[in-house]
Amino acid sequence: MKTTNEIIIIDLEATCWENDRIPIGQKVDIIEIGICKLNLTSKAISQKQSIYVIPERSEINGFCTDLTGITPQLIGEKGIYFEEACEIIRDQYHSAPLTWAGYGNFDGGQIIEQCDWLGIPNPFSGNYMNVMYEFKKYFNLHRQIGLKRALSYLNMDFEGTHHSGADDAYNTARILSKIL
Repeated sequence: MKTTNEIIIIDLEATCWENDRIPIGQKVDIIEIGICKLNLTSKAISQKQSIYVIPERSEINGFCTDLTGITPQLIGEKGIYFEEACEIIRDQYHSAPLTWAGYGNFDGGQIIEQCDWLGIPNPFSGNYMNVMYEFKKYFNLHRQIGLKRALSYLNMDFEGTHHSGADDAYNTARILSKIL
């Protein structure tokens, strides 16, 4: 596995629907990019933040709010367009040359899909790491396990609120710091 000395960890929250039934005419949109940076030498986790994103192809419903805590009002107050969020990531995290990671493949795939849809460059490098897969491989498990179970496996408590992008990214970074 190729890595850089600093790895950007992301966790996305996206528009969602009960039983994954996407209404006709809508598409999954990123509504929060939780992000932080892990220094592999010092094991320090820094620059943890939530970047709230205005959905352009769908609406936030009650199910989605119950799961993520993100309301249309929160997005109205703090949300920015995805393209602006990508600029922040490039500027604040100097992301282009760095390995980036998420817990599973959804995060990497959704960033790429949304960038392609908008015709904008991906703010991240071509080197994406699936931490869920790396965890499975590290411990020689038969199957992949979720974020909270992986923390428990390491005798670590979840810090923060589950399905908060920033907290999920931070906890993913904590796992990654133990297995790299």
